[in-house]
Amino acid sequence: MLTITDLTFRMQGRLLLENTSMAVPMGARVGFVGRNGTGKTTLFKLITGEYGPETGSLKLRRNMRIGQVAQEAPGTEKSLLETVLEADVERTELMVEAETATDPTRIADIHTRLGDIDAHSAEARAGAILHGLGFDSAAQARPCSDFSGGWRMRVALAAVLFSEPDLLLLDEPTNYLDLEGTLWLENYVARYRHTVIIISHDRDLLNKCCNTIVHLEHCKLTSYKGNYDFFEKTRAERMVLQAKMKVKQDAKRAHMQAFIDRFKAKASKATQAQSRVKALEKMATISAVQDTDVAALHFPSPEKPIASPIINLERAVAGYEPGKPVIGNMDLRIDADDRIALLGANGNGKSTFAKLIAGRLAVMDGKVTRSEKLRVAMFAQHNMDDLFPDQTPIDHVRKLMPREPEAKVRARVAGMGLGAEKMETKAKSLSGGEKARLLLGLATFNKPHLLILDEPTNHLDIDSRESLVMALNAYSGAVILISHDRHLVEASAERLWLVHDGTVGPYTGDLEDYRRLILKGPGAPGSKKDEKATKVAAPQKSDKEKRREQAAKRENQSDSRKRIQKLEAIMKKAEDAIKGLDKLLATASTERDAKRIRDLATKKAEFERRLVEVEEEWLDLSEAVA
Repeated sequence: MLTITDLTFRMQGRLLLENTSMAVPMGARVGFVGRNGTGKTTLFKLITGEYGPETGSLKLRRNMRIGQVAQEAPGTEKSLLETVLEADVERTELMVEAETATDPTRIADIHTRLGDIDAHSAEARAGAILHGLGFDSAAQARPCSDFSGGWRMRVALAAVLFSEPDLLLLDEPTNYLDLEGTLWLENYVARYRHTVIIISHDRDLLNKCCNTIVHLEHCKLTSYKGNYDFFEKTRAERMVLQAKMKVKQDAKRAHMQAFIDRFKAKASKATQAQSRVKALEKMATISAVQDTDVAALHFPSPEKPIASPIINLERAVAGYEPGKPVIGNMDLRIDADDRIALLGANGNGKSTFAKLIAGRLAVMDGKVTRSEKLRVAMFAQHNMDDLFPDQTPIDHVRKLMPREPEAKVRARVAGMGLGAEKMETKAKSLSGGEKARLLLGLATFNKPHLLILDEPTNHLDIDSRESLVMALNAYSGAVILISHDRHLVEASAERLWLVHDGTVGPYTGDLEDYRRLILKGPGAPGSKKDEKATKVAAPQKSDKEKRREQAAKRENQSDSRKRIQKLEAIMKKAEDAIKGLDKLLATASTERDAKRIRDLATKKAEFERRLVEVEEEWLDLSEAVA
């Protein structure tokens, strides 16, 4: 499938890959890991041909289709569903030709090929992918231009998944997904029938869907069979063994060198000394283990604890426009030592709730009571725009410590995990992870009682995420966490709250229950356990809310009727294809072409099977709207 041999590549004079080799077999699901800045994305560009190797070779199977998420998110007036369907170029061209073709043989060939590529279920498959990534049926019918950049990137991801390339390249796909989308993608990639290489720092994603891990370190690619946990264990064992072998080899070299130095001048020992010189020259050097620890993160704990509850909500309602609440009916309390993770799909109001708790959004109705001396810190990805691009980390921190000596300012920056070189680097030249560290340090500078983190891991590699876990566990204040990184949530949060159906309340299940809920697998809604787990405490619904639900029900019925019309069109095309195949079968029978009869009969059976599936969905929807 993919073979890399003795590959060397430099970017602006910096060596990223050096005489490294790797082979990826067909059907492999490869997790590509390594510290930020080591060259993982660059290797993707070498695979796609955007860059050429300096030396060595990179070979792909002939006529292999490579797919990756488009760098520019679609922003046209076409609907999301149309945009995704167009990603399958062959299907689109065949469907257009099917409308104009007149030759019976060509028509049959078209329908046969459409059957081969499962074209008649394309809308259902595209819709399922979009739904898994957070777009309901109403959103799928809206134009791409209606959505923000992050949501458009989801559409771009949906498009490449729908096209089902032979080699799927995914570069940090969870950066623009919520936890729900991440869980769906994890399940999708685990069942992907072709080859996939995924760059990710999400260990749960790598554990669930990868059977091979490729590690890029010190300009070399090293393959490990198994998931991320197995890679981590195997690599640690390999490093211990390498360190031991290094010690033994150094001792052996020292012994041989001592013999050479002692006897090289003596005639009686000259031959033996010379042989040891040659042996020493031929001895392959075992390199020392180079595993630099990631800089630690530290969140200063509040100096004086305050009494619980630090925040209390009574029938609270929040939103941005009068008369249009985003979330409401909230009766909640946050205690001084709470560790809460918010669950719920993007758009349900997680960030709105976080802004309300942080005091950045006023309550529309109800009551919010805060402790008098409460200090709240909030980190969100969009806050990166708050950094001054031409100022260094030292400049940013000095504003908060105007009367402190330079040494203390530098020590505070170092505590954020930014070394001496990065302290003097302008913010615009820092990496995403370094900016995140700076922002986290600035947000927590005044020792807050409550820390709110909205997707803090997007630019952090795996080691930095572990450092974040340790920092949160060492922090003594309260934490509210919004994250798609399941490992971070499981390691840091003690309570789960679900933002759903316009309110916020406790979720009594665990993340595995929630995963099953999202994927609708065993233990999905319908089981007693999950009915209990997904229940969010809320007061009796008002007449206004009931009317809103009835309107939504009518809207869903409208969507179902549109779907019924599409299914009827698919059924008509399938029936036409079956009729065309019947004619060709009759011709083949008169010509006694046994092979062609078998092929045509197989194709006919496949169309008939799919027709039954579509008819079943049509019947279910027809009964639902009756």
